[in-house]
Amino acid sequence: MSLDWIYYAISWILLVWHRAWDAIGVPDGAVLGTNWAWILAIIFLVVTVRVILFPVFVKQIKSQRAMQALQPQVKALQEKHKGDRETLQREMMELYRKEKANPLMGCLPMFLQIPVFLGLFHVLRRLSPGNDLKTLYGWSVDQFQSASAAKLFTAPIAGKFGSTTEELALLGANGTTVKVMAGVLVLVMMGTTYLTSRQMILKTGWAEDPQQRMIQKLMLYGIPLSLLVSGAIFPIGVIIYWVTNNLFTLAQQQWVLRKFPPPPSVTAAKSGTSGARNPVQPAKTGGLFGRKAAPPAPTKPAAPKVAGPKPGAKPVNPKKGRPAKRQG
Repeated sequence: MSLDWIYYAISWILLVWHRAWDAIGVPDGAVLGTNWAWILAIIFLVVTVRVILFPVFVKQIKSQRAMQALQPQVKALQEKHKGDRETLQREMMELYRKEKANPLMGCLPMFLQIPVFLGLFHVLRRLSPGNDLKTLYGWSVDQFQSASAAKLFTAPIAGKFGSTTEELALLGANGTTVKVMAGVLVLVMMGTTYLTSRQMILKTGWAEDPQQRMIQKLMLYGIPLSLLVSGAIFPIGVIIYWVTNNLFTLAQQQWVLRKFPPPPSVTAAKSGTSGARNPVQPAKTGGLFGRKAAPPAPTKPAAPKVAGPKPGAKPVNPKKGRPAKRQG
């Protein structure tokens, strides 16, 4: 299956944003060693894609909420079918189908962005003055030459950490500068990728379902570590896209999690407590139903006890024990 339609779409969005920033007056020439019109075109490619995928992101959050609500039933099935993995999987799939919850929905936005990432990777990899196909995917010769010369702090956006000497010579780039800039961006890419997964897990807690927990661990640790190796082949422009996308995700998740907070049971489970409050224990804000609790009634200090007469003893009149007044 040809992916040319993706390359044309990515190129079109990039060129539209580049023309927009050029029309606004953002200089196309290098300022501080950076061609800001092209850098902003890549950044707003992220904005365009994320706006298009926002409904999918909302569905992702709703699906995660549904999965969280099903955790008690999932745990009950695990206890019921302990040791019978086949029956457990069948029962869980039936539960998900009945409740219209999709375990894979949490990864859907990332999967939908993979074609965009691959398209940008392919387009930026072509940006070399030695490439004869300058007008491929709707580019003009001037646009191609301008993008080929675009830099971020003197490092070409088509350069990568693993660029060969020949590739660097065609780009007219300094190998040390490219490696330093690409290396820093790869570390930032790894860090922001880790933070996006950590942010979601801290808010929603670890899943009870082993498959879901495995996916969470893969997202939290596996993908960031894999970027340490794969990041060497990514052009700097692609890493800019990835870092911008991660920052956008962090802001978007923060907004959505504030607007649609996790269920109280999930928050309690995350902190290591039971989701249900003890019915005889008042809430933090007051009584059993959240009303302001009445202040405790003041207690009077206990009067000192006076030893009474022994059983069977004759009562003593305290007046008789006093000395009589002398008569004047």
